[in-house]
Order: sequence, then structure tokens, then C-alpha cells
Amino acid sequence: MNILLLGSGGREHALAWKIAQSKHCEQLFIAPGNAGTLQCGKNINIGLNDFEAIKKFALENNIEMIVVGPEEPLVKGVYDFFANNDATKNIIIIGPSANGAQLEGSKAFSKKFMQRNNIPTAAYAEFTKDNFEEGKKYIQQHATPVVLKADGLAAGKGVVIATTTEDALNTFEEMIINQQFGEASSRVVIEEFLDGIELSVFALTNGNDYKVIGAAKDYKRIGVGDTGLNTGGMGCVSPLPFLTNAFMQKIETKIIQPTIQGLQKENIIYNGFIFFGLIKVGDEPFVIEYNCRMGDPETEVVMPRLKNDIVDLFLAVHNNTLKDIVIEFDERACATIVAVSEGYPADYEKGKVIEFDNSAIRQFDNSIVFHAGTKMNDKKDVLTNGGRVLAISSFGSNIADAVRLSKEVLKHICFEGMYFRDDIGYEFEVKSQN
Repeated sequence: MNILLLGSGGREHALAWKIAQSKHCEQLFIAPGNAGTLQCGKNINIGLNDFEAIKKFALENNIEMIVVGPEEPLVKGVYDFFANNDATKNIIIIGPSANGAQLEGSKAFSKKFMQRNNIPTAAYAEFTKDNFEEGKKYIQQHATPVVLKADGLAAGKGVVIATTTEDALNTFEEMIINQQFGEASSRVVIEEFLDGIELSVFALTNGNDYKVIGAAKDYKRIGVGDTGLNTGGMGCVSPLPFLTNAFMQKIETKIIQPTIQGLQKENIIYNGFIFFGLIKVGDEPFVIEYNCRMGDPETEVVMPRLKNDIVDLFLAVHNNTLKDIVIEFDERACATIVAVSEGYPADYEKGKVIEFDNSAIRQFDNSIVFHAGTKMNDKKDVLTNGGRVLAISSFGSNIADAVRLSKEVLKHICFEGMYFRDDIGYEFEVKSQN
């Protein structure tokens, strides 16, 4: 079948790499893609939210399946656009309806959904410009640290953990009065701070059945030892030594199953990935957030460890046969390290030439170089085109070995100002070597 994948990041390169291996995939197109996805299929210069252009391309190229990578087109209704059009309604869309995508698109929507369905999450309140003064009083009476979240999509930057009341009040004013994140922060959710270990669990669902396809832990801070500014993610590891069978059972019974039941009960159409952003507090799981798509850089460790044909799983979502699938995992550890542009996550320059010692890199059989923010110029040079540039994923007998191998590969890649964290998986290193 002909498949169109929407997106241009490391997540999409990892998905393209996985889809291209499928026995079902005849032609793979990626819109708009990056320099890495060129290795998996054909890049198409179409905007993610240009639904008419996507439709035209899909009809002209006999596209039978569209896999949506990022959240924005899902929140804007790409599923509904295709499902409600006679010419395109038979194209399989992997991604939720706009209503389902509100689990990510609106923090307030997702908190109310969790409340209605008795899903454990932090206590919260929500405020707008209309009750701004009431929000200030709420903050003044709230213990710190306290979490403030822009309600809408804010490119992963709309969450602030304020350690003092003054910081919280300033952040609240920046978000609501000064519209720090535009329309996304016209409503702000204020949450209690939960202290524990964060993890991500990924499921594929048709809104009735689900399969867990992986779990991972990412590292968001720019600096070694989890210091400095928050980023989109500097690295990731899987599997997680603390994710025991007993704890996973709690996640399924207390969070995943009630979520799927909630989708059914509320007649929400959902054919795609659910990303459960969780925190382990003591021995109990709580939901920090939902995302309506795979994570980045989590996809770069989840897809390599998933042994199933990913298009088989997509077809099972469409055919309502997901319950019959047995998910198989590579038992080895996988770690990805993200190489970023100098200055990220603040201002950075694009267009730096990336040099790869390909003859050396090819010797690393257990490593994959995924492209994130890259593009190719007319001279076939690969250039930086984003803050997060590359994600190097490697297998190892344990997390420490996998991290070491990714660092070895990075010795054979360079661009001006390249930076990466060399301590990804640091808290598992001793355990991994035992």
C-alpha cells in the first residue's frame, strides 16, 4: 500500500524507518520530512496543516493510509477532514479525531476528562482573564512548588514549575495578561506539584481495545544532571528498571483502561497513539499529561525495540482486530542521545553543515542515526535546520552500554556548535552494570 507520513522531526524519521520495513509498504511519502527520511521514502513539500494540499496529493498518488506524526494537525482536525469527505473517507487515518486530540490540545479538557473517569492526577484549578484576580488569590494560598500550564498547544514550552509564590504570580501574569504563549495561554491550569519519577507509556488504540507498545524515560533539561532550561528532550532510555510488572499492572488498571473506557463512554473517536505522561509517586502512578501522538525523542527508542510490523498494528486498529495482536519487544536496552544546536533551547543558528564519517558509522551495527532538525541543500550537504538536530539510538545489554555506544557514534559526527548531554541514563548506570 502507499502510505503518507506527516511530520519532519526525529519522531517522524523513526516512524518512517519502521514503516519502510513493513511488508505492507509499497511506497512511503513523508510530508515534509527531513534529510534522514529521504533514506526511507520520498519527501513531499506540503505544509502539515494544508489539508486541501494533503488531500490532493493523497488522491493523485493512491494513498491508502495517512500516519499523523505531530499534534497540531490532529488538534486542527485532520482526521475529521478526511473522514467527512466522500473522496477521502476510505483512506485510513492513524490519529484521533479533533475531539480526541483535545486530550493534548486542552489541558483543561484533559483534566476534566480524568476527573470524570476517576483517573489519578494532580489537584488543579483553571483560570482566564475573567477571573484573573481569583487566580492570584489561589496562587497566594497554594503551597510551592506549583505547576502552571498554558491550556493550549505551546510547542512543549507551556509548562512552568514555579518554586516561589512570587515566581508563580509573575508567570501567571505573563501567561494570561501578556499572552506569553498567545491564544494557548488565554486559559491557565494551576496544579499541585507531584514529586516522583517521570516516565512515558505508549499505547495504540481504536477507542475500544489497546496495546501497550513501549515505555521510556526522557531527559528534558539542557544541562548535565538535569539542570538548566527545559527542552523538547535531550535523550531517552528504554526499558525502565523501576517499571516492574506489578507497577505496570497498576498503570493499566488505574490509568490506561479507565482512559479507553472514558473514550468509549463519551463517544470519542480515537484511532491512534496515546502517550501517557506519568509520574511514579511512591508506588502509585499519576497522569501528568496526555499527548495524542508519539513522543520525541521517545519514538527513537520505542520503535527500535518494537518487533511487530508497525503497519500490521495500524491495520489492526482500522479493522478492530487489535485485541488479537501479541506485542513483541527486543529485550535489549535502547538509548538515544540528542545532538542539538548551540544556544538551544533559546536562540540558535540554522544552516550548519553536518559532517558524518559514514564509513566509521556503518561499523556500528547496533546503532541508528535518526535525523530531527535537518535538511539537504542542492549540493547534497546535510544542514542543521532546528534546535534538536540528530538522535543517535543504540542497543546494549543494559542502559549504560547502550548510552556508551551512542556516545561512540557521536564521535564520528560533527557540526559547528554541536552539543549533547553525556549523562543520559545516569541514574541507571550503576544498576545497569551490576
